[in-house]
Amino acid sequence: MSVTNIWVYNSTRQQVFEQSADVPFAAVGIVLGTSPKTMQGGPNPYFEERISAAADLYEMGKIKHILVSGDNATVYYNEPEKMKQALLKRGVPETAITLDYAGFRTLDSMFRCQKVFGQNEVTVITQPFHTYRALFIANYLDMKANAYATKKVHSASFKMAVREYLARSLAVWELYVVNKEPKFLGKKETLNL
Repeated sequence: MSVTNIWVYNSTRQQVFEQSADVPFAAVGIVLGTSPKTMQGGPNPYFEERISAAADLYEMGKIKHILVSGDNATVYYNEPEKMKQALLKRGVPETAITLDYAGFRTLDSMFRCQKVFGQNEVTVITQPFHTYRALFIANYLDMKANAYATKKVHSASFKMAVREYLARSLAVWELYVVNKEPKFLGKKETLNL
């Protein structure tokens, strides 16, 4: 395991919760985007687990508002809208959901959560392997963040593990070496809390 991966993991692991009852309260939960469908066209278990986890936290009163942050790069692909529709089906009211259409990457989502949506205290909702990198970025931004790790997806592949391993090293490089900024920030928005 590389030094950067050890750094990302060790500096954030105390902020990751696997049981919903243990998750500290934060007014806002941020759901990191993924497609509702797999490349083969079937339901994406990563998407389903993130939506389920966000709805559960909302129902339990662990969060009051859900920021769904994902890719909307073309008119044919809209992760935030798909996440919103799935949350509505789970009974989350529309007034408790805000869409971030420029969460192209985890770095963009976390930066925009703070700089566009004005949030410094959040619960990140994503798969276990992804929580550490998202929290690492949040910590870099001096946010007070924790993460609710969704149930593990059994179809998680070796390819996904390698991708995340490389992404953690890239995050360190982008934050501490090249000072990478999000692709798009835009005007500030206020969440309906």
